[in-house]
Amino acid sequence: MALHVGLTGGIGSGKSTVSARLAELGAVVVDYDLLAREAVEPGTPGLAAIRERFGDAVVAADGSLDRPALGAVVVADEAARRDLEAITHPAIRDLAAARVAAAADDAVVVHDHPLLVEMGMAAACDVVVVVDLPPELQVRRLVEQRGMAEDDARARLAAQTSREQRLAAADEVLDNQGSREDLLAAVDALWARLTSDR
Repeated sequence: MALHVGLTGGIGSGKSTVSARLAELGAVVVDYDLLAREAVEPGTPGLAAIRERFGDAVVAADGSLDRPALGAVVVADEAARRDLEAITHPAIRDLAAARVAAAADDAVVVHDHPLLVEMGMAAACDVVVVVDLPPELQVRRLVEQRGMAEDDARARLAAQTSREQRLAAADEVLDNQGSREDLLAAVDALWARLTSDR
């Protein structure tokens, strides 16, 4: 039977590095950010439904979703955000289910999901892994590594679920206060624990 591992962490936590390493080690990674993009590609029912609900202004000239335009609409309007989620979440779930169904019976399936805790998906996982670091370090890395303005970085952190809520859902915590090499070593040790009796 597949082992379902939920992987989450706040913006700038290092979750993508952990996800990539788990894939290298043999995990089947279901990347929900990627699925969210696939669900609204040109020609999909998801994009058609978004166009119907939000109008042509959220579709770019090339027929793709104009993410900044849509973001500007939903960020200030709770009802609009809920409408968008009602369109995208079922499509994302269907895409994820297809990826899981294609995995081998004995696979380690990693659900790489930034909203794992917020969307109540943690309970459906056998193990929940949280990539963690102090918020001040997150802000510093977002500014230094991604070129974000400090105010933007703080606003993005404030919009996400709290560190405490994520940690409360965790079975395993990967501390990412050190170097990239330290984090990769922690992932390797985690993989050994996850696969020791498989």
